[in-house]
Amino acid sequence: MKAQINKTDRNDARGIAQMMRVGLYRPVHVKTLRSQKLRMLLTHRKLLQSKAIAIDNDLRGTLRNFGLKVGVVGKVRFEARIRELVEKLPDLAALVEPLLIVRRTLREQFCILHRRLLAIVRDDEVCRRLMTVPGVGPVVALTYRATVDVPARFRHSKSVGAVLGLTPSKYQSGEVNRTGAISRCGDEMMRMMLYEAAHIMLTRTNKWSWLKAWAMKIARRRGVKKAIVALARRLAVIMHRIWVDGTDFRWTREVAGA
Repeated sequence: MKAQINKTDRNDARGIAQMMRVGLYRPVHVKTLRSQKLRMLLTHRKLLQSKAIAIDNDLRGTLRNFGLKVGVVGKVRFEARIRELVEKLPDLAALVEPLLIVRRTLREQFCILHRRLLAIVRDDEVCRRLMTVPGVGPVVALTYRATVDVPARFRHSKSVGAVLGLTPSKYQSGEVNRTGAISRCGDEMMRMMLYEAAHIMLTRTNKWSWLKAWAMKIARRRGVKKAIVALARRLAVIMHRIWVDGTDFRWTREVAGA
């Protein structure tokens, strides 16, 4: 369309009609109303969490300029620690107080949304089955539920990894045939959640499983980072299969029939 000499609305409409006629446009899945509401809950929860973390980091950085180090402290004791540091510096205390008030409000509202998320997951059979996969918690399960929406729209479970941008990109031209990094197309939030779940399974989950053994072999051969990406892609496939079949995660290959 950019090759046209004259760009007019009529020519654009004709070009779009031609592309639709030859099949260059593909149908796009429109999320159900429930999935859109779940996604709204997840994004608002993530927004509050990120803003609260940004305030924490800002307070740590600005106080460090005055030689005041917050140190290692949990979320609960963070505010008390800040007040302790600026107790004898009233001018700094006056500047810090507004941020502490905003931080407290953000944390309170974040907890409200998080409790709502947990209540939804507790009453959702699909999410409970997805959480049988090691490394998959309530947030990951609900994000997957809202992202996939209708599992029947994927004819093969392996297609989920490609839709979420977890398959390698490819460039081929003449004698050049190069396989690159993952495509990173699709839903970024879901891709990050699967990466976190894979990282937890590989580094923090103590219970052994055939899936972790598979990922450890890749880690020894190709490195931990590539193993985590490969595991994230396989998690997406397994979770879709669990959803479709109505089964739980199977810890051994013998039971899984693999």
